[in-house]
Amino acid sequence: QVQLVESGGGLVQAGGSLRLSCKASGSIFSINAMGWHRQAPGKQRELVASITNGGSTMYRESMKGRFTISRDNAKNTVYLQMNSLRPEDTAVYYCRGWGINGNDYWGQGTQVTVSS
Repeated sequence: QVQLVESGGGLVQAGGSLRLSCKASGSIFSINAMGWHRQAPGKQRELVASITNGGSTMYRESMKGRFTISRDNAKNTVYLQMNSLRPEDTAVYYCRGWGINGNDYWGQGTQVTVSS
C-alpha cells in the first residue's frame, strides 16, 4: 500500500503563488509516476500535471508556464509550484500515484482558493 499526504494549500490573491507538497510513504517502489489532479465545485476532476520516475513531466495546456511539477526522491515528495494563480484555479488539489500493478493511489486533497 501507498499513502499520500498533501500539504501547502490555502488562500491566495490572484497573481500569487503557492507550492503544494505530496509526501509518499509505504510501498513507494510500486509507483510508476505521480501527479496532481484538481476538482472545482460542480466540475469533474482533471489532471493538472504528472511526473514519471525518470523525471518526464506532462502538463495540462492551461497550466503550462504557470505550474511546475518536481520531485525529491530522497524525501519521497512531489511538489507543484503554482505561479500567477487565477480565481479559476480554485479547487481541491489531489495527489495521485500510478502503481506498476495498475493500482491508483490518492491523497486526501488540499484546498486552494484564489481570490480576485
